[in-house]
Amino acid sequence: MIPLPRPAVYVTRRLPAAAMRLLEETCQVSLWDELERPVPRAELLRGVADAEGLLSLLTDRVDAEVLAAAPRLRVVANMAVGYDNIDVAACTARGVLVTNTPDVLTETTADLAWALMLAAARRIVEGQRMIETGAWGPWHPLQMVGVDVYGATLGVVGAGRIGGAVLRRGGGFAMRLLYHNRHPAPELEAATGAVYRPFDDLLRESDFIVVSAPLTPETRGMFGAREFSLMRETAIFVNVARGPLVREEDLAAALRAGRPRAAGLDVFTREPIGPDHPLLSLPNCVCVPHIGSATLATRTRMATLAAENLVAALTGRPLLTPVNLTELVALELAAPSWGRGATDR
Repeated sequence: MIPLPRPAVYVTRRLPAAAMRLLEETCQVSLWDELERPVPRAELLRGVADAEGLLSLLTDRVDAEVLAAAPRLRVVANMAVGYDNIDVAACTARGVLVTNTPDVLTETTADLAWALMLAAARRIVEGQRMIETGAWGPWHPLQMVGVDVYGATLGVVGAGRIGGAVLRRGGGFAMRLLYHNRHPAPELEAATGAVYRPFDDLLRESDFIVVSAPLTPETRGMFGAREFSLMRETAIFVNVARGPLVREEDLAAALRAGRPRAAGLDVFTREPIGPDHPLLSLPNCVCVPHIGSATLATRTRMATLAAENLVAALTGRPLLTPVNLTELVALELAAPSWGRGATDR
């Protein structure tokens, strides 16, 4: 028997070895093989021209232009929990499946939220700079004083998987736990003892405010001058969700004015930021380069899940984490666009 041709896929960055092996065993893989530079737009459009599958990163904008350049495309497997880089509605209209990688980075990102909380509260980065610049003088009672985490009030905005994991950790610090979400979450309340609060009330009552909400038209810019003015002077603000949720110029002004006291940021409106970014000049702002999922084990699981989704879509097997499968089935576009099998899920 003549073997069937392997489906062509385009991968926008080299992945951990386990994920690349999985793809190469089943697919004909084309790859943008530069780690430090995202795939240029022109290269992405060229690369998807014959592709049936696209494995994308959060830095890759998959929109109508990409879809128009990829007439054979059947699936976009995004290596991220969020998929605001993808025009899901346009994919659905074209009959293109979209998948993401939820769950696998939940605990790792929650760990980073706590790292930022602790670093900002205890002024860890300021302390290192003090030593490095030779400014560490004799001990005195007010030297490098911070704020306590144990027994404080933790408020989480966006009580999904990551937000819930952040709240669970708060129990170990004997914290009072609050959350705000689009809808109350009774299961989360039962598991953690967290209490639902309206948005403004949470901002007023919390000592630590952690943002883990998705980026949507409604949440874009949800933290601005008004919201920062509601926070306590001693509050610590942490964002591990998406940069555009925060109006950065308002945050910088609020930190200079001392309300909130400090911030910890993993994400920014435009990434990467440069060394001249205004927030980097503030001693009370701890900034890290979007490393919420950055452990070897988690990044490998993310890449492998994205690869498994892509292979499943192209071989008619059940998808693991579909984004728009229900919509495709409802529109009766699934069968002509990506073949039978995925509806078995």
